[in-house]
Amino acid sequence: MSKPLGTSYWKLWIATAVSNLGDGVSMVAYPWLASAVTRSPLLIAAAGFASRLPWLIFTLHAGVLTDRFDRRKLIVGMDFMRGILTVFVGVIVWSNQGSLPSLNDLTKITDLETNWPLYLTLVITAFLFGLAEVLRDNSAQTLMPSVVDKENLEKANSRMWSAESLTNSFIGPPLGSLLIGVAIFLPFFFDAISFFIAVAFVASLAGSFRPVESNEPREKINFKAEIKEGFAWLWAHPLLRPMAIILGCLNGLGTMVGAVFILYAQEVLHTTVFIFAILGTGAAIGGILGGIFAPKISAALGSGPALSLALASGPIGNLIIGMTASWQVVWIVTAFETFLAVLWNTITVSLRQSIIPTHLLGRVNSVYRFFAWGSIPIGMLLGGGLVTVLAHYFSRESALRAPFFASAIMGLVLLALAAPPSDHGEN
Repeated sequence: MSKPLGTSYWKLWIATAVSNLGDGVSMVAYPWLASAVTRSPLLIAAAGFASRLPWLIFTLHAGVLTDRFDRRKLIVGMDFMRGILTVFVGVIVWSNQGSLPSLNDLTKITDLETNWPLYLTLVITAFLFGLAEVLRDNSAQTLMPSVVDKENLEKANSRMWSAESLTNSFIGPPLGSLLIGVAIFLPFFFDAISFFIAVAFVASLAGSFRPVESNEPREKINFKAEIKEGFAWLWAHPLLRPMAIILGCLNGLGTMVGAVFILYAQEVLHTTVFIFAILGTGAAIGGILGGIFAPKISAALGSGPALSLALASGPIGNLIIGMTASWQVVWIVTAFETFLAVLWNTITVSLRQSIIPTHLLGRVNSVYRFFAWGSIPIGMLLGGGLVTVLAHYFSRESALRAPFFASAIMGLVLLALAAPPSDHGEN
């Protein structure tokens, strides 16, 4: 019988659930705000690129910081910074709300003059937000082994993802659509409050969360040497190295379609703000079920077959979405894909947390995420660029569908090359 998860875990769980509720609200607000500021696929993709660029340029340095400083304090500091940035965005949107078109008219608008002051504000704050997110998320993943016992990692992670899915994708988006329907700036202030509540819970965690306790003075940080140490450890590992590269390919392909998904939802699926929020609940249902059943599926099938199943879901799902004009079909596909994505995460994150040495966990995890997440901004630019180019030669609807077909084809190639063996052993 496994040990209880403990008070510290549940404080972290509540903080994660609350902050993800705010993220779920903003998940509706940010795309619709961006689409009300510009209708250019490339500019919308560029805004997403700015938010994800830090994963490419700052992840390795964040890993060094995570292995040097108290991980709880890093989470508190970064969430506080994100709260302040979100308040700033809310104030800017509030002061510019009169210049924005009605959100429910956007399904019929394809040509809109870009509001450059507001667009540049979104891009700059998105980049700063991304910097804080990189350090915060790396710290949070490396914090877990200090909060729960090793044998509880899969259970703790799966319950955490169930909470994230419930608040981020099930409760948050409909609430966001309600708030944005009242006033376009309200979701941003709600999101900011959620960050400050999360800060209070994480700050209350008892104990020290430094990677290595020592009374000796620390040497000056040598980023190059410390990054090299984490990189060398990961690159020499026969399992984590290919998993990081595979996940990077998956995320790059996923963001090819995600880059301009708001335009696809508005112009092809003809969703209103509320229907767009309902569309997000598909991910919530899949994520909640994935969090509940992932450890059992992993145990029943074996890690290798379970990862192969998750790997196959992307290209099949993108092919179906690329061919449909029904948001209900997209909802079902999204639920299924998210279920398998949580299965993938439960296996791979728990594996990393259990086998990487504590004093290297931040750096090795950051190198892993450099490969896994560094492809995201690249995928966004490719997706937005593909739609922009094809729109000159084909209908706008065909151009908006194209990333799904391109991602499906490349995903099938990836599946053929990278499907894991029948099992990779115990986690």
